[in-house]
Amino acid sequence: MKQPGAGQTRRRGAALEEAILRATVDELTESGYAGLTMDKVATRAGTNKNAIYRRWPNRLALGIAAYRQLATTVDLPDTGSLRGDALELLRRANRHWSSPLGTILRELMAAAGGATEFLAQLPEQADAAAAPWLTILGRAVARGEASPEALHPRVATVAIVLLRNEFVVRGVPTAPDDVLVEILDEVYLPLVKLRARGRGA
Repeated sequence: MKQPGAGQTRRRGAALEEAILRATVDELTESGYAGLTMDKVATRAGTNKNAIYRRWPNRLALGIAAYRQLATTVDLPDTGSLRGDALELLRRANRHWSSPLGTILRELMAAAGGATEFLAQLPEQADAAAAPWLTILGRAVARGEASPEALHPRVATVAIVLLRNEFVVRGVPTAPDDVLVEILDEVYLPLVKLRARGRGA
């Protein structure tokens, strides 16, 4: 194991883990996932690769753990209408996916492929991703804009899934605002209304 330099204290446990994640965040920010290597992270963190591999089995797991440090939680919009709230959520997601951080996210998703054990660790992919959409849909139900039958995770998240496809499947660098409006007006809102009619028939 690399010996600490003069005046340094050997880090262990949480302190070492924090240093590794901080170094990984810096590497991702500077070089993206494509440029991320265990060697670079170890050098930047002042440790060795064995210390990293004991915590994360490969660079994808390490990259995802670091990305989770970068992801932030923002307050939900409250415009007074389901359409307004959903459009603002989509616009925020579009800005995120179009940003340098969004580029890192797309690289991580591409590297993960169909490995659900890794994808599930991404905030945008985890069950938690449905929470804001269920919240704004729940507000709409309380206002009488939507039926309680619409409160289903797949219904709530269909808009964000369609936006994600623009980036992941179509490979667009950003989605035009008219695409966001189309997703809402042609798919999401009609689906919410259809759930009420379908259950009431």
